[in-house]
This record gives sequence, C-alpha cells and structure tokens, in this order.
Amino acid sequence: MADAKKAIDIMLKKVVSPDIDSWVKEIEEWKKSYPINMNQYQGMTAEIIIKKINEMFKNSVVVTDVGQNQLWATQYLELDENRKIITSGGFGTMGYGLPAAIGAKLGNPDKDVICISGDGGMQMNIQEMATAVALELPLILCIFNNSCLGNVRQWREMFYKKRYSSTCLRYRKSCERNCKNTDIGCPEYNPDFLKLAQSYDVKGIRVNEIEDIIKAFEEAKANKKGPTLIEFIIEKEANVLPIIPGGNGLNEMIMEF
Repeated sequence: MADAKKAIDIMLKKVVSPDIDSWVKEIEEWKKSYPINMNQYQGMTAEIIIKKINEMFKNSVVVTDVGQNQLWATQYLELDENRKIITSGGFGTMGYGLPAAIGAKLGNPDKDVICISGDGGMQMNIQEMATAVALELPLILCIFNNSCLGNVRQWREMFYKKRYSSTCLRYRKSCERNCKNTDIGCPEYNPDFLKLAQSYDVKGIRVNEIEDIIKAFEEAKANKKGPTLIEFIIEKEANVLPIIPGGNGLNEMIMEF
C-alpha cells in the first residue's frame, strides 16, 4: 500500500515514452480523409456544443459520463496540455460523470471543470449535486437531453429493427406498446432538470437553440458560487458514427446509417 500520488510519481519515472510521431501523423491524415461530423442532423448537435467548449474553455478538465455523450466528447473534444479529459472508457459506469467532476474540481481548483452527461447517466448519481453545492464548487454540468437512453436506443434502431424497450424517458404505461419513438403525442420528458436543479439550489439553464449556447456558457463561467446545470435539448435519433457491431472486426465498421 502507498499514497496514490507518490506511487504514481515513482511509476512515471520508470515509464519509457515510445516514439509515436509517425503513428500520430498517420492518424492525422486519416482524420483529414475521413472527417467525423454530424452534418446530416438539423439544429443543435453534440458536435456544435462540444466545439463551443473547445472555443470557450482553454484551461479546463472535461469529465464525461457514459453513453452517446461520452463517445461524442471523445470525437470532438480537442485536447492539449491545458485541456484534459477524464472518462471511464469502456467500463460502462453510468453515473460516473458528476462525482468524477467533483473530484476533478477539488484536484484542479484553478481550472474550469465541465461534466458532459446524458439525461440518463446524470440521474444515476444525481444526489451528488448536494455534495457539489455543499462544497460550493463552480462546476459546469452539461446534460445532453434526448429524452432517452441514447446508446441503447441507437443499437436497437440499427440492429433490432426499432424494437425499443425501456429506453424512452417519456414512456408511460398508457403509451402504445410498439412505439417507434416518433414523439407524436408524447408526454413531457421526465424529469424537469431545471426544477431539479432549483431543488438543489443550483443555477439551471435550458438551451434549445444554437444561438443560445455561448450565452449559457458565459453565465456558467460567471457563476463562482456553486454548480451550473445546462440542459441542451438535442435530437432523439442523433446517432454516434462510426460504429462497429458487436463481435465484428474493424474492417466491418459502419460509417453511415
């Protein structure tokens, strides 16, 4: 057993950095040849939101939850010595984002800390909002709200002929059993995150339009007394691409759907 910081410092001294310059150069060429974008979708997208984060938060730590929000963040976030990312990778730990952001802010008090989460993942550890308030941490909590468990919905759309089950957060018992998520006649999504933020004494902002993104982030940056929750309403059927179906090889990657 050892103090984590001391142990990591010792291990880092023993790490030999490999020569990866040629590999990085090859990857950069692939990015130019096969750019990833969300141009097929109308209105506000995760790509647009994250690119605003790149523009406005130069000295920051971005923490992700799990799901589509996490995958979009790894695709569009620009990282360097001043902007870092913390993510749980492929472990599928929904609810990781908020408590990890609290830890990131405590460890990096001089950096902006932004948590990117989905409307499903945020609710997994929502009680930690009370911790952030108690510690007066000026976190910026971004919720990409598509009214569903987006990653599961995407797989069922692409590979299971839209046989959706237990993914829609607007679902009610009275809904049509074979609903295809058309949003026709749907009840309001659940929960109302602005009311939830208010119940924790957290500043809440809802963003529906692209032109309101910058203003929301500016308000969040100005709030130094505690967390700010920004809820971005995005399209339900926006998908993460490319994707590799389970059990398939890299040569079977789906680039378009």
